[in-house]
Amino acid sequence: MIERLENVGVVVEDLDAAVAFFVGLGMVLEGTAPVEGSWVDRVVGIDGLKLDVAMVRTPDGHGRLELMRFRAPVAVDCRPDAPVYALGLRRVLFGVTDLDGVVSDLRARGVQLMGEVVQYEDSHKFCYVRGPEGIIVAFAERLEQLG
Repeated sequence: MIERLENVGVVVEDLDAAVAFFVGLGMVLEGTAPVEGSWVDRVVGIDGLKLDVAMVRTPDGHGRLELMRFRAPVAVDCRPDAPVYALGLRRVLFGVTDLDGVVSDLRARGVQLMGEVVQYEDSHKFCYVRGPEGIIVAFAERLEQLG
């Protein structure tokens, strides 16, 4: 039985830019490391696998992203502008306490909203942005305490 979600893996070309983006949102860099050797080859089923990994976590310690840059084999390109309704993993959503402040900070760093900030009934405000390399990052602010 599943006990918890350990992390979500995200493959990027510019590991430093991806780390800077998520740390800029308030995530904490837990560490970086090169990963290679027979153990990872056997786990993944690819001989000669070499990658660099950065693990970032949410401030509460419950959510993690494993940011990965592959050195061998070279990462396969996919559409970084894929729409939110494309097949596959499309977005990561973070809960925030001040969505307007997050949006202001993102805009100051040149990040644009994909749509707009929208309030759903009296419960949440949401928005989507494109992070580094087309990663869709969503934010939700809870407006009232839910039961």
